[in-house]
Amino acid sequence: MKLLNLGKKIKEKTFKNYIIENKNSFYRIAYKYVRNEQDALDIVQESILKGLSKIDKLENVDCIKPWFYTILINTSIDYTRKSKKYTQIVEKISTDTYIDRDIETDIDIQMALDNLPKEYKTVVMLRYFEDMKISDIAKTLDENINTVKTRLYKALKLLKIEIDE
Repeated sequence: MKLLNLGKKIKEKTFKNYIIENKNSFYRIAYKYVRNEQDALDIVQESILKGLSKIDKLENVDCIKPWFYTILINTSIDYTRKSKKYTQIVEKISTDTYIDRDIETDIDIQMALDNLPKEYKTVVMLRYFEDMKISDIAKTLDENINTVKTRLYKALKLLKIEIDE
């Protein structure tokens, strides 16, 4: 019995450290879905609670990244489905934050990304905003690697069409 408790404690400690080290990434993902600071924080908090309650299901602590991103993305999608407040609004952009970037291009990209179907948007966000490998995205979404590659290719094609218009 002590061995099982020790394993759970190790998982919990690893999970807590992972959350602390990557909290900004989690917030960015949630924010991309809801476009609201408070709602994004709520999603991250709810995801952490879900993760802690399901820590026993994590078989290998080396797989914590795709495991938690799955929880975070599913929580974000559920929140957007259930939320009456959710509307797609282009965020207020501070010129101080984007000194080296073309603001109009950022707005166009964000609007185009918001217009993508959820499965395409998620793949693009994980690949390019979170710098995840295709194999990790496949684990996170519980999809075949070729499916992820196809969705990514299709999403980029749709984004190009959207931005060119």
